[in-house]
Amino acid sequence: PDVICAMSSDCHHTFRAPTKEIHSPADIERWTKSQAYSDIMGLVLALNDAAKGKKSSIEYSKSPAVDQLLRLLDRLDRLIDETPPTDQPQRFGNKAFRTWHAQVLKDSEGLVSELLSDEVKGAAVELSQYLTGGFGDATRIDYGTGHELSFAAFLCCLFKLRILREDDYIGIVFSVIRSYLVVTRKLQTRYRMEPAGSQGVWGLDDFQFLPFVWGSSQLIGHPRLLPKSFPDQSIAKEFAGDYLFMDCIQFIHQMKTGPFPEHSNTLWGISGVPHWAKVNSGLIKMYKAEVLQKFPVIQHFVFGTLLSIQVASDH
Repeated sequence: PDVICAMSSDCHHTFRAPTKEIHSPADIERWTKSQAYSDIMGLVLALNDAAKGKKSSIEYSKSPAVDQLLRLLDRLDRLIDETPPTDQPQRFGNKAFRTWHAQVLKDSEGLVSELLSDEVKGAAVELSQYLTGGFGDATRIDYGTGHELSFAAFLCCLFKLRILREDDYIGIVFSVIRSYLVVTRKLQTRYRMEPAGSQGVWGLDDFQFLPFVWGSSQLIGHPRLLPKSFPDQSIAKEFAGDYLFMDCIQFIHQMKTGPFPEHSNTLWGISGVPHWAKVNSGLIKMYKAEVLQKFPVIQHFVFGTLLSIQVASDH
């Protein structure tokens, strides 16, 4: 993703609270031609390339910024432990999630400021919205790919501000995204969150999408593991620590019962694709079509100065 300016002491950039700009399905084209779309897709593809053919368990160095992000996610995780579910008659949507979310909202600018250098502290007003948007909706007590997108936007802003660098790509996919999944899964199970805009059995997954993209890239060129093997529960469990894709499949097995083709029909279809490279390119196309170009998802996205609704420079 492009850096908005060389963030030196002579950079007088004015940040502002992001706002919604996609008000009707007709606005989707404005979004797909925007600088924000170009930057986010750029990051998705850069992380995809970085993960290609690599195990999550490889050795890599973590920058101070990645360590700081992991500490932030750990704090959000501990806050879940400190916010027990309430006794209530409804099976789904435990209202204690609202208490957790309100605390994150209250702390968000402070949490984000700890990541930022003095020159760009003002960016906290933009980043905090993407961070808090990354864990679900407090009104509906749901979570889905739009919230996942918000967290990706948060990471994208950190790259644009040069807090994160290209050297951090591996650390983001293999450490930060894994920690993010730990938090979101804990929220989903602890507070019985609804899948936001779920397509049910016809969606890729109730909650996530990007870990399947980057996880399939990890498996490109694997000498033994072929797509046909991933629905097997024992295979998913054995390789969950090494591959994000298998980790996601293992979580589905933990959460759902019954035959795999019945509860995860789209993934079952993907298991029939012969090679991981084709799975990966297909998932990227599917992500653009089923997430980034769907009004019910994108209507909630917000735009500021870091992720701008303005037409991208490459259009």
